[in-house]
Amino acid sequence: MARSLLIWYKAAVVVLVLGSIIAVGAKTMKQPLVRIAELEIDPGQLPAYRDALKEEIATSIRLEPGVLKLYAVSVKDQPSQIRILEVYRDQPAYESHLQTPHFKKYKAETQGMVKSLKLIETEPILLGGE
Repeated sequence: MARSLLIWYKAAVVVLVLGSIIAVGAKTMKQPLVRIAELEIDPGQLPAYRDALKEEIATSIRLEPGVLKLYAVSVKDQPSQIRILEVYRDQPAYESHLQTPHFKKYKAETQGMVKSLKLIETEPILLGGE
């Protein structure tokens, strides 16, 4: 009886220790950085803006492992209202993205096309589809 109680006790300790390790690991895991960009584009320059945006997104996804997702859409019936959902591995990946030649080229090319830009910081709840 004492031997089975000792085995049960050791098993309980192992479960508690493993549970603690898993809980600490989950708390220290970095959340991806997710933001939403709301842009208003000069309607007369919309085709050129879209071309520059497509090139920038394709290059970022291809060359930067820290850029997880970039989705660009326009508001229905308002094509000059662009929304971009950006998902980066973490804050350093985002900061690195801002320094890339292709992002700097995009910013320089589109500077006169963008009438307004609002960046919305978010807190991820659930990022499905991974």
